[in-house]
Amino acid sequence: MAVPRNRSSNAKKNSRSSHSALKPKNQTKCSNCGSKIMSHRACPKCGFYAKRQIIVKKEKKE
Repeated sequence: MAVPRNRSSNAKKNSRSSHSALKPKNQTKCSNCGSKIMSHRACPKCGFYAKRQIIVKKEKKE
């Protein structure tokens, strides 16, 4: 079993884990209404995906 010969300093430990930070997700613009949406998902506002209407939105009754 591998055993460390010397103790890792805080600087060495922190620099090793510096690439573990979360990166923000990329967002694209909807082809129909222009709002920001996640990639490869239908727009929750208008229901369009890849320039086609996938989800039919119901109109509110007054």
